[in-house]
Amino acid sequence: MNRYLRPSPLGAVFGLLAVALAAAAQVPATPPASSSGAPNGLSVETQGRADAYYNLAMGHIYEQMYESTSRSEYANQAIEFYKKAYALDPHSTVVGERLAEMYLQAQRIPEAVAEAQAVLKRNPNDLPSRRLLGRIYLRSLGDMNAVPTQSESIARAIEQFSEILRLDPSDSESALWLARLYRMQNHHEKAGQVLRDLLKQDPDNEPALEQLTQLLLDQGKPKEAVGVLEEATKDSSSPSLFDLLGDAYSQTKEYARAADAYRSAIELDPSEASHHRGLAEALMNEGNCPEALAEYKKLLELDPDDPKVYLRLAQVYRELHQLDQAEENLAKARQRAPGDLEIIYNEAMLYQAQGRFEDAIRVLSNAVAEIKAQTNGVPSGQRALGILYQQLGQLYREVQNYRAAINTFEEMYKLSDEEGRRGRLLVMDAYRTAKDLPHALEEADKALAKYPNDQDLLSGKALLLGEKGETDAAVGILKGLLTGKENDRGVYLNIAQVYERGRRYSEAEAQARTAEKLAVEPEDKKMVWFLLGAIFERQKQYDRAEQEFKHVLSLDPHNAPALNYYGYMLGDRGVRLDEARSLVERALAEEPYNGAYLDSLGWVNYKQGRFSEAESLLRRATERESNDPTIHGHLGDVYFKTGRTALAAQEWEKSLAEWRRALPTEVESDKIAEIQAKLTMLKRDFAQQKPGAGEAKPQ
Repeated sequence: MNRYLRPSPLGAVFGLLAVALAAAAQVPATPPASSSGAPNGLSVETQGRADAYYNLAMGHIYEQMYESTSRSEYANQAIEFYKKAYALDPHSTVVGERLAEMYLQAQRIPEAVAEAQAVLKRNPNDLPSRRLLGRIYLRSLGDMNAVPTQSESIARAIEQFSEILRLDPSDSESALWLARLYRMQNHHEKAGQVLRDLLKQDPDNEPALEQLTQLLLDQGKPKEAVGVLEEATKDSSSPSLFDLLGDAYSQTKEYARAADAYRSAIELDPSEASHHRGLAEALMNEGNCPEALAEYKKLLELDPDDPKVYLRLAQVYRELHQLDQAEENLAKARQRAPGDLEIIYNEAMLYQAQGRFEDAIRVLSNAVAEIKAQTNGVPSGQRALGILYQQLGQLYREVQNYRAAINTFEEMYKLSDEEGRRGRLLVMDAYRTAKDLPHALEEADKALAKYPNDQDLLSGKALLLGEKGETDAAVGILKGLLTGKENDRGVYLNIAQVYERGRRYSEAEAQARTAEKLAVEPEDKKMVWFLLGAIFERQKQYDRAEQEFKHVLSLDPHNAPALNYYGYMLGDRGVRLDEARSLVERALAEEPYNGAYLDSLGWVNYKQGRFSEAESLLRRATERESNDPTIHGHLGDVYFKTGRTALAAQEWEKSLAEWRRALPTEVESDKIAEIQAKLTMLKRDFAQQKPGAGEAKPQ
């Protein structure tokens, strides 16, 4: 088509004007004889209708001109013509609706509301006017300047959409809006009923299924959401529904099923990134890092510049202990999204995994300073600061700078109530780790004075009392938290831990077994089995302990605490040393800078006669855990075995000093007596100046 012949929008509008004028001109020129006589020979009634129609048509023309050009003068002219038409035919709902709609388009909201309400006074069942009012109230919800009237607008919108559905039950769009509005009011049951009614009429309505699923997830009913979606996807070819099913399974931590649902979505729509993203996250949560890596690489093909994909790749590589690859992808993420908090946080985690603790502390400290300068008390900024303060404090604790850790956790008090409670728990635990029970308990009492009914704080105080050896007092507090419901599992586990610390092993086992019966999720079961393993090991029931650790590892082969405890238990007894070595090496593969794990491997090496390797590992362990009496004792044994008796004596003295600082429930009298005997032997040998004394074996 020649571009000069293409009709313009205004040409079309003036074409409509010609039609309107022609329609008005078709009124008969000569009135019937019985007419009462009006200008131009028309009856008054006929002339009025003609004039009203003419003004309505002109209003419509200028409305279209406004829509085509956005020029305000056309909106004003349309309104004037509609008003003239309305004056000529005040009972016309059509004219009233058009006038109200034009007011809305021109942003003259109060006048739009008034006109729509005027129509409804004459005809309460007028659907277009109710839909118009509903749209007006919805639009007002997005006006940030109208925050004080938000609740009123929601209530008025609900009134209109409820009436619309009464008049037209098949209006699915209005039903969806009504459900959303009920959710905004936290009337979840009403929202759910609207959505279920809609799905009875239209079982394949995806927006309704999506809303109902999200509503159930928000209510903490993920299993019900799964049931709805499993039924909906039986005969469905909708990738969106399978994607939602994957989300619901992820909420219930059924990651294998989530992955299958996402795979079904991908089969139906391979190019949609959200399906691949969901599958990758499900695989990662399942612990299947190699397949997660492959999915993230596919996402990168779909969008090579997505910083979040590079971030996830870095996280997967970190889990796979391919730290160079993790650092490379993290750099790409940072390049594409400088200043992104999640990327900064993961940069610090990578440095921690590399043993670069000071670099990790620097990155988080800078991030804290930047957010404090930018947010100025904004709630989202407070949440971000809470996350950063927690990780920064834990890093300080990792390098045994307990004062800095406590100061950092105390900064959380200045944020929200939620962050303040969490900060107080972290302060209590930092004092406990520093072996300062008096201050830990003092902080617990201060926290409970502010939050007297907080269950986490009450549990924290009970565990501290348990560490102090006040077993009955601790158990009394914890039993007061029992409710007879499923969430009692954690309380029973804490009671078992208190009894274990108090060496009341039969009671500890009984409480752990009760917790085991309530454990549903694999993670909960692992915690119970690990504690049972510790309870049996403390009683020298090694076969039973071994079975519990095997249970943990059957569910989670990479569980570092179980691998270490199991390996150390074998190594300390001098049995199956190759197996012990393998177990502890697997633990260290997960956490290469863990002082306790370095000690375990050093001790297994000592038992195998590999004194050089043992010394290197134990020296590294003392750098990471300088306050651990067992590690100093082990290093002293290595020095003594290799003829360096003076160094051995120094380490044993350090061990005794740390045993004196140990928490009451950590004290092991037999080990203290053993070290004292070794030192007595050395002092006697030094006094007698016996040659070769350093060659003697430690007892």
